Amino acid sequence: MPAIDTYLNQVLERNGSDLHFLAGDPPRVRQYGDLKSLSNEPLAAEMVKTTLYEIMPKLSVERFEAKDGTDFAYSIPNVARFRVNVMRQLNGMGAVFRAIPSKAKSAAELKLPEAVMGLCRINSGLILVTGKTGSGKSTTLAAMIDDINSREKGHILTIEDPIEFVHLRKNCLISQREIGVHATSFSTALLSALREDPDVILVGELRDLETMSIAVTAAEMGILVMGTLHTNGAAATVDRLVNAFPADKQPHVRTMLSTSLRGVVSQQLIPKADKQGRVAALEILINTPAVANLIRQGKMDQLENAMQSGSAVGMRLMDTAIQALMDAKQISGKEAFKKAINKSRFEPFRDAS
Repeated sequence: MPAIDTYLNQVLERNGSDLHFLAGDPPRVRQYGDLKSLSNEPLAAEMVKTTLYEIMPKLSVERFEAKDGTDFAYSIPNVARFRVNVMRQLNGMGAVFRAIPSKAKSAAELKLPEAVMGLCRINSGLILVTGKTGSGKSTTLAAMIDDINSREKGHILTIEDPIEFVHLRKNCLISQREIGVHATSFSTALLSALREDPDVILVGELRDLETMSIAVTAAEMGILVMGTLHTNGAAATVDRLVNAFPADKQPHVRTMLSTSLRGVVSQQLIPKADKQGRVAALEILINTPAVANLIRQGKMDQLENAMQSGSAVGMRLMDTAIQALMDAKQISGKEAFKKAINKSRFEPFRDAS
């Protein structure tokens, strides 16, 4: 058994999400959002190097030695999969392992709002799930893909770095491609995907202008494209997407987005009041005619007002989602204040437990 499995099993036993395995520091687990030490002993540099080299695929070793960093997926058979980032740091090598459940949670298990489920029933356009690293974007997207896989008969193509959730074929044909193993970059894989007769394309991350451009084009062509961005807030996501393009192209991109964007789900994870896990707060933007008009005209600053008045179609702002979780006593007032966008709204609860 590889030496790292001992630490990874401890992470799983504690219901942790990440293992931080860095030379010169004790091993740490992220449990419900907080980092906690697994032991008091700092890890020796040589031991960390031996342990990581033992599990790194040949391609990842080459990439690491050339670029001082690499990403890959690691599995403990019949137990769990992990997304791994290995890097060089001050005291030697280090790695962070993100636990990926062996099976994607269903939309029902995640209690996804009806507005999000409605997006899964659309057959073309662009759907974005956004939030900071570790906010559960992959989990939400996996549940949406699983829902489509259960209902439709089509071809779902995923492009990821690395592959996280492994989807089993239900009603759909599923092709999963990993950057660095099956394709050189997101943009080349996405360009190739247009010729692979997909009904749904999942893009792990819209990292660069070229990938964003092809994704918007694919959505215009009648394919359902799902992707993630590291942005906070649905309105900020649309703004970021438009501003990634040169100034002379932005009016054209706004017009394309106004017709092809279906919705944006922006999320963050908040510790539960009972400290036994975390719950997702979801901000939802649905592309109604009023929203499309604002995007076309470049009035991004007015999107939040449109979301506020669009609750009938399932739209909601992050603070509204946080308020609902607090009212249901799922999260504490203190956490609500910490995660809120408009702090003044939650000021009275900042010291509440």
